[in-house]
Amino acid sequence: MTNFKFIRDKLEQIKLYYQELEQLFQYSLEDIRKDFMKYRSAERILQLIVDEMLDINNHLISRLNLASPDDFQSTFKILAENNILPEQFAEKIAPVVGLRNRLVHRYEKIDLGLALKHMQKEKEDFREYVKLIEKYLSKK
Repeated sequence: MTNFKFIRDKLEQIKLYYQELEQLFQYSLEDIRKDFMKYRSAERILQLIVDEMLDINNHLISRLNLASPDDFQSTFKILAENNILPEQFAEKIAPVVGLRNRLVHRYEKIDLGLALKHMQKEKEDFREYVKLIEKYLSKK
């Protein structure tokens, strides 16, 4: 059985993190890139948002007995296959997991400017994710 309170709490956390990210992006990308505290804040907020989304995805997959994901990115695809997220949106947002992993685990040298541009561009996808999950919950 899906734990709606768990999911709603996670969505509220995403909303709070999103507000923090919005405050941070009031600075120019260049200002953020040059200030390690601002940049590290952006990295951490991105990580927290993606972690919350993955918790929601995995909770829904587990509680609804959906197919097991191959990796974290595929959790979005599984939700799309089960009409929880639109397929096009799932394909668009799934790669944020890769960005999160590169930032957190330092898999490769990161171009700070490029990473910031991705974060700024993708932040609206976080808001859309919340809306879509809330819409799904309202139907249940």
